[in-house]
Amino acid sequence: MNNIYDNENFFEKYSQMNRSVNGLSGAGEWSTLKPMFPDFTGKTVLDLGCGYGWHDRYAVQNGAESVIGVDLSEKMLKVAKEKTNTDKIRYIQDDISKINFEDDQFYVVISSLALHYIGSFNDLVVKIGKYLRSDGTFIFSVEHPIFTAQGSEEWDYDDNGKIKDFPVDNYFYEGKRETDFLGETVVKYHKTLTTYLDGLLTNGFRLDRVVEPMPPKNMMDIPGMKDEMRRPMMLIISATNTK
Repeated sequence: MNNIYDNENFFEKYSQMNRSVNGLSGAGEWSTLKPMFPDFTGKTVLDLGCGYGWHDRYAVQNGAESVIGVDLSEKMLKVAKEKTNTDKIRYIQDDISKINFEDDQFYVVISSLALHYIGSFNDLVVKIGKYLRSDGTFIFSVEHPIFTAQGSEEWDYDDNGKIKDFPVDNYFYEGKRETDFLGETVVKYHKTLTTYLDGLLTNGFRLDRVVEPMPPKNMMDIPGMKDEMRRPMMLIISATNTK
């Protein structure tokens, strides 16, 4: 069950990123995501694409009764386990689009920058609707459809090497995209804003928040961060299961 995050070279470069070294405080979207999280007190939580387990430990630190973190990457889970010192968190290596749980098992389902790696958002939402309790919260972040549409996820530059614009093309042609990330070819799946929002609404969810996070002011001095104001890179959505 290998994926790009188990590639030795890729993982080494990923482990040096600001969000990998500094955790939640190093993630540009954290200041937006944090206040959107529900109350974790006494809740059973599922994290789809848990990576290093930052959000899992945060949930437990804020009162979660138990957390299950699922990720396909053996290397990511190894780090997550090394950083975790509580028996309230259990990590499972599996495909987040295929794993199943008992009906009504969780009060909260979270996912951080993982759902653009799966093919069908609708199929996953149907599954989540079963193992998430009624009135439970599903909150996730993904790469923004404007960011994923063209595929390369790269700026257009002028003859002087300065940023000219960000290309948006083939927006309504959903599906597989190949992009260069940390010097490796990474496969992602572009989905439209309609697919995300309508996929929730037509499968028994109520939309609570839809936010396009901007870079926080305290990160504006990081090289390239000011350019992130020119187009949205991420999308965060919070919804409630109304079954």
